[in-house]
Amino acid sequence: MKNRTKLRDKIVGWIKLSRLPFHTVGVLPFILGTLVAWKIDGIFVFSVFSIGVTAVILTMLATYQAGEYFDYHEDTISKSIFKSRFAGGSGVIQEGTVSRIVPLKISVAALMAAAGIGLFLQFFLKTGPYTILLGALGLFGGFFYSTKPVRLVDRGIGELVIGFCYGWLPIASAYYIQTGYIHQIIYWVSVPIGMTIFNVILLNEFLDYPGDTAVGKKNLLVRFGKRHGAYLYAAVSFCAWISVVLSLNAGIHYRVLYGYLPIIFLSAFIVGAILKGKYENYQTLEILCGFNIVVNLGTNGSFMLALL
Repeated sequence: MKNRTKLRDKIVGWIKLSRLPFHTVGVLPFILGTLVAWKIDGIFVFSVFSIGVTAVILTMLATYQAGEYFDYHEDTISKSIFKSRFAGGSGVIQEGTVSRIVPLKISVAALMAAAGIGLFLQFFLKTGPYTILLGALGLFGGFFYSTKPVRLVDRGIGELVIGFCYGWLPIASAYYIQTGYIHQIIYWVSVPIGMTIFNVILLNEFLDYPGDTAVGKKNLLVRFGKRHGAYLYAAVSFCAWISVVLSLNAGIHYRVLYGYLPIIFLSAFIVGAILKGKYENYQTLEILCGFNIVVNLGTNGSFMLALL
């Protein structure tokens, strides 16, 4: 019975360590890019899509697992203060269910597998000469977000890199491997999605703030401080709203507003709460972080609705 319980705990730990719900923020933009290719060029190759989305998942797996390993100390402090679903890692390593070295091994294995898929796509499926370059950008930005010695999160640009890697990059890559080029509409679609994922990272950093400051982590929120971080969050949110409206001039159907208007209201609610200093209450901040992910996924979904 004890062995069964131990095995069950390990399986649950591995599932939690994979952080499967957070893969949606990368998979949905990739689906969106594929949808744009189908609507504009009438092209959809299922094998290219399925193999490409697998590479995206592996890239995110490499990113999250590297974070579990290299952010161990600050995550331990964060979890001791408040056990959040949106920050401080999965908590599996801190619980002792899985050895700390395991996520690093998974990260490297996922990195190599994703690189192999990139080679297969470019040289076997002939998806275009920039396939490997696009994949390499994602692998570098994701893997080295937390990984030493590069550790982009400590250089004040980590959040910007994540905005790029979860915004323009998956949408453009999905479109490119289907069609062999990148349509200008991709830039308009990707800007608000990149901004909202930037804000997801920024708001989650409020939860991690005590741990990050304790270990000397130099992400944007630590550099700016909470109050200025709140202003930055509000400014980026406002720019995301405007960019969706401006995308109508680039050829996006006005139907995008059907899905996006509720998202604007939700986003405005979060902005108001953050500007009022609600980030000081961890229970409230946890709810706001959940709503914040809905804003990102909802922005993506609004463009899908417009295209369909």
